[in-house]
Amino acid sequence: MFGFKGKYGFSFSWKRLLGISGLKSSIASKTGVPTTKGGVERKIGRSLIRMLFKNW
Repeated sequence: MFGFKGKYGFSFSWKRLLGISGLKSSIASKTGVPTTKGGVERKIGRSLIRMLFKNW
């Protein structure tokens, strides 16, 4: 009902519990390099496009 599908207002993440999520986000914000797969792909794609069209 309403798209919840078995979730009742809380979720558990062992990565959040151990502080891995916070560590990854602080590293990403300090270095400017994303830690997610999609973020890395976006950053690489943006760099490639800039290199290709740099001389135009």
